[in-house]
Amino acid sequence: MASRITALNHYRPQIKYGKTVQKAELVELIASRTGLNEGEIMLVLLELRDAIVFFNTYGRGVKLDGLGTYLPNINYQGEYDVTYHMDKGFKQALNRRRGTAYLNNHEHIGKTASEIVALWNAEHPDDPVR
Repeated sequence: MASRITALNHYRPQIKYGKTVQKAELVELIASRTGLNEGEIMLVLLELRDAIVFFNTYGRGVKLDGLGTYLPNINYQGEYDVTYHMDKGFKQALNRRRGTAYLNNHEHIGKTASEIVALWNAEHPDDPVR
C-alpha cells in the first residue's frame, strides 16, 4: 500500500532546474539593462552583501523593498545564519511570469490532493493509497 505522501510527491508540479546563474552572468545581464559597467555592478553587489552582514551582526534585519527581508539568527554553537523572507511583490512577479516550460507535471497544477490520490490509484492498481 502506497502512502498518500508518495502519491502527492510523485505527481506534484516540480521545477526542472537549469544551470545556476553565477555572479558573472548576473552582472553581465544587469550591465546590459542599466548602462552601468560590470565593475560598478560588482562593487554594488559586494557592498550590499557587506551591508547586510554589518547590520545582521548587530541584530538588525535588512528590508529591501522588492526583494525581501534578511533576518539574523544564531544557533547554540554561536554560528550566525540568515532567514530570508521574500517580498510580496517579488512573489507576485514570479507568479505573473510563471510559465510551464520548465515544469514537470504542470498538468496537475490546481488539482486537489484527492484528485491526485485518485490518479495514483488508477495508474497503480497494485499499490493503491487507502
